[in-house]
Amino acid sequence: MAMRLFVLYVVIELAVVVALTSTIGFGWTVLLLLGTFLLGMALAGSQVKRHIRRLRSGLNAGTVQGAAADSVLVALGTVLVAIPGLASSVVGALLLIPPTRAAARPLVTAMAARRVPLITVASAARYPAPRGDYIDGEVVDVTDFEPLAVERKPD
Repeated sequence: MAMRLFVLYVVIELAVVVALTSTIGFGWTVLLLLGTFLLGMALAGSQVKRHIRRLRSGLNAGTVQGAAADSVLVALGTVLVAIPGLASSVVGALLLIPPTRAAARPLVTAMAARRVPLITVASAARYPAPRGDYIDGEVVDVTDFEPLAVERKPD
């Protein structure tokens, strides 16, 4: 699965670079790649700082779910911006912009809710419950000793 995603990423990024190079030229494509990377990293830095300030200010029961989804989206956006390529940088920058994050938050929440039963089933399969009888009891440590040998007198 990971290899397929990597191949898909490489194909998409190469297609974008080839299309841009044929459209606007090699030099402008390199400048655009560098510009999106620098803009994305600056945006990632500001959004990470903003999000950490938000988390430090305190959360209540109503904002925990939104903060968790925002944490996932900010982290994913930062990783996508740092990965080389124009398509990943654009998607990462979109995830770092607060209005786009607000639109993507229900999707992340739905995906997480769908995966939770799979995670618990997978962990149950990895650590199965012991089978057989279960006897509740108490262990008492007993020390065995050899009885003293009594000398017998010959008759």
